Amino acid sequence: MHELSMADAMVKTVLDVAEKNDATEIIEVTIEVGKLTMLNPEQLKFLLDVLVENTLLEGADINIVELPVELNCNLCEYTGLADMDDSDHYLAIVKCPECGERNVEITAGRECNVKNIKIEKEEGDEDA
Repeated sequence: MHELSMADAMVKTVLDVAEKNDATEIIEVTIEVGKLTMLNPEQLKFLLDVLVENTLLEGADINIVELPVELNCNLCEYTGLADMDDSDHYLAIVKCPECGERNVEITAGRECNVKNIKIEKEEGDEDA
């Protein structure tokens, strides 16, 4: 289960950013997870909720946004959202929605980012 290592890295990253910005509280965190990361958003959320206990992140709103797969087709030159063939993200089959071919370059959907951290400082609310 690589969700645990990813969740741990995210918590450490957020806490590091909060500390560097003299945060007194972390209000909200937004995390982007691409559909092809092989991360289960529900498991990730559960693990984050466990890992933040007794930290500055405890009580913060943690939002996980699942990002769609985007591609460039090498055959018909289509650019846009992928046709995932209703497949599971653990065994995704990515096809071009225009021509149905799998000869594609994936341009989005593999990322996993801490997108936004909203903190509170002594002076008031700040975005980090």
